[in-house]
Amino acid sequence: MSQVEDRALLEKIWWAGVERVRGYQCVELALAGSQDFMPTHIAAVGKAASSMIRAALDTCGKDLPALMVTKYDHSGDGLASYPHLTTIESAHPVPDENSLIAGKALIEFVSKLPKEARLLLLVSGGASALVEALHDEMSLDDLQQLNKKMLAEGLDIHAINKKRKEISQIKAGKLLGKFRGVQARVFAISDVEGDSIEVIGSGIGQLPAVALCDDMETQIIASNAIARLACEQATLDRDMEGIVNTENLYGDVFDVAKACADTVLQGAPGVYIFGGEPTTILPDNPGEGGRNKALAVAMAKEISGADGISVLVAGTDGSDGPTGSAGGFVTGESWQQTQGGEEALAKADSGNWLRRSGGLFVTGPTGTNVMDLMVVLKR
Repeated sequence: MSQVEDRALLEKIWWAGVERVRGYQCVELALAGSQDFMPTHIAAVGKAASSMIRAALDTCGKDLPALMVTKYDHSGDGLASYPHLTTIESAHPVPDENSLIAGKALIEFVSKLPKEARLLLLVSGGASALVEALHDEMSLDDLQQLNKKMLAEGLDIHAINKKRKEISQIKAGKLLGKFRGVQARVFAISDVEGDSIEVIGSGIGQLPAVALCDDMETQIIASNAIARLACEQATLDRDMEGIVNTENLYGDVFDVAKACADTVLQGAPGVYIFGGEPTTILPDNPGEGGRNKALAVAMAKEISGADGISVLVAGTDGSDGPTGSAGGFVTGESWQQTQGGEEALAKADSGNWLRRSGGLFVTGPTGTNVMDLMVVLKR
C-alpha cells in the first residue's frame, strides 16, 4: 500500500479512539446511568466543555442555568438554543485575564446556588489554565510567568498541578467546598496518568475535605485507556493484528521516541497503539513546537531507513501546545526526504518541519481530551 493509504488507515484508527471518548457521548451515557440524579444547575470547564455541556443540557433541559469555560475557539456554534448558558473563553496553556474572570464567575455560580440545588460539574483537560482564582498577593503576571517556567522546564502534569493547587482558591476541592445544595455530581474526562480526580484540572472537581453538602460523588467517564481500546477494536475490525496497546508515553519526548521506536523495530508486523503525555524542555524563543509534533519528528529520526513503518501521533483534544495543529504523520523515509530535522528538534520547531514534509495533522477541536495517542503501522 502507498504512504497515502497508510496515513488514511492510521487516521481512521486514531479517530476511532477519539470518537469513543467524545464529551457529548460520554456525558449522555453517564447521565443515563445516574437515574437518581437530575441536575438543576450545570457548570463545565475544560477543552471539552462545549460538547459535555451540550449533552447535559439536551438531556436534562435546555433552559437550565449553566456556565461554560473553555479554550478560545472551542465553543462551537448553536449556543443560542440554550437561553441560560453563560460562556467564557480563556487561554491555554498559559492563563490570561479571562482565566481570572472565569474563576470569579465559577466561584459565584457555585457558591450562590440555593440550598435545594443539584449541581452537575463537568470537567475536562485544560481546566487548570482556563480558570483560576488567586490569592491577593499573586498577580496575573506572576501566574503567567510561573506557568511558562513550568512548561519550559518540561515538568509533568502531576508536578505542574501540585504547584497550581498551592496558589489557587478554586482547585484541590476548594470549589465544591463552597457548594451548599443537596446534591453534586462530577463527571470528568481524564487527561492525566492514573485518572485521578485530584489531578484532573488540578482537582477542580475534587471533593472537599470539609463539605457543606452530604451527597457528592465523582465519576471518570472517559480516559486514554478507553480510547486505546477503541483504537484496538478498529484495528481488529480491519482484520489487522494489534501487537501493542499500552500507556507509556511518559517522560522526555526523546526518550519516549527511542523506546517506542525500539519496540516497533524489534516487533512483529501489525499495529502498535501507545498513549500518554510526554514532556519537552523548551529552548529560548521556541518555534512552532508542541510535544506531539516533537514526538513525530523524533520518531522519524529513530525509524529512519526502516521500510514499511508509518506513525501518526496527536493530541486527542485536537491541539498540540499553543498551535493550530494536533500532531504529525511520519514514515521511515521522512527523515531523509525532508532536511533540517535536527535543527527543528533543537529549536522546538517541529511544526514547520512537518509542514514541509507534508506530515502536519490538523483536526480542529475534537470535543474531548484524554492526553495523546500514537498509532504505528508496521508492514
